[in-house]
Amino acid sequence: MNIRLAKINDLKDIYDLICDMESTQLDYKKFEQIFIRYLENENFYSIVAEEDDLIIACLNLRIEYQLHHVEKIAEIMELAVKKEYRSKSVGKILLDKARKISKDNNCLQMEVCCNQIREKAHKFYQREGMKNSHFKFSMELN
Repeated sequence: MNIRLAKINDLKDIYDLICDMESTQLDYKKFEQIFIRYLENENFYSIVAEEDDLIIACLNLRIEYQLHHVEKIAEIMELAVKKEYRSKSVGKILLDKARKISKDNNCLQMEVCCNQIREKAHKFYQREGMKNSHFKFSMELN
């Protein structure tokens, strides 16, 4: 398995992974525009795992200063693994890479927001040492 930073050529594979994770078909053109902005942003890391030239997982990480921490915080925006590769340490390997990037960027902590229905993901993050210490609230605006 090869772990590397994503490239523009990975767009379709990452799009498919995120759509599968969200159980929906996202607007491809908008996704592409956002992905390109991410790749150009020095505070954003898109990491992929590939096996036999096939993208099997991705993790998107954003690093930013937050006033309420007065430090840099790393936030996992998405972590998606192809169904047939789940429970095979792929997510752990990507999380370890994200942890290293976060430490190398002098981040105080690494956070992730995870949908309440993803109970297996909750257990994964807890097994990896993350604590469920916050509530996240959201509101539809359309």
